[in-house]
Amino acid sequence: MRLRALLGDYPGTTALKNGSIKSDLVSFDFADYSPTHKGFKPMVREAAFDVSELAIVTCLMAKSFGKPMVLLPDVVVARGQHGYAFYNAKKGTLTPSDLNGKRVGIRSFTTTTGAWLRGILANDYGVDLDSIDWVTFEDAHVAEFVDTTKRAPAGKQIVQMLLDGELDAILGEKVEHPDLRPLFADVAVEEKAWSAKHGSSPINHMVVVSADLSRNHPDVVREVHRLLRESAAAAPSAPRFSADEMRRSLQTITHYVAQQKLIPREFSVDDLFDDLTRALI
Repeated sequence: MRLRALLGDYPGTTALKNGSIKSDLVSFDFADYSPTHKGFKPMVREAAFDVSELAIVTCLMAKSFGKPMVLLPDVVVARGQHGYAFYNAKKGTLTPSDLNGKRVGIRSFTTTTGAWLRGILANDYGVDLDSIDWVTFEDAHVAEFVDTTKRAPAGKQIVQMLLDGELDAILGEKVEHPDLRPLFADVAVEEKAWSAKHGSSPINHMVVVSADLSRNHPDVVREVHRLLRESAAAAPSAPRFSADEMRRSLQTITHYVAQQKLIPREFSVDDLFDDLTRALI
């Protein structure tokens, strides 16, 4: 069976995408989006792909609106989050606990990195997220979500707004500039402590399949999972999660996303899978 697929170029996907790992059952027509997250919107709005990489927050939001897709237990992007928050040191020192009432920029309020960082700020630093004046630049991948944040003026760029003093901090960006400093003073220490506390690392992107594919072609879905698993195993730097670590990470981000009212209720981890894909964990 030939499948429409969206999958970024990472160490853990290389063997699958270059054909080193083969299948007699399935083949892929890979869509070309750069960056890959540009393909998430057509996936959740138009069901454009049979198999798709998807940001986990987009996946959770899509589920809350009944989008016909099912999660596979395959992580393609995972990383520490603390290094993606910055402030302008020329305006004085800023710590995470200082953010109440500040003006904070983020590409979209529904980005996965943003949701992780807001969860960390709220739960580890006591930041009142509702007190922050959020400034965004893009809408959500999921069309049904109503975004009540303030939109940046047309033509404005997030990093330049921070440099110009129009923002107090930004989330979700990785930048190098002599005037900008990480919001978290020692990123490596913070990330290590967070992972030790939660028994896992933050997941950014996983893989979903269409509900129709899972319902009508279970053998194909199992084969897709096998290919993803073997491709990841061929790359030492690919994300490595035990079943328990994956569950803990998913439960944490689901809790954060429900706290932030991006979804109406907190799903259990098992809710994210169907009977077929749950058995693959």
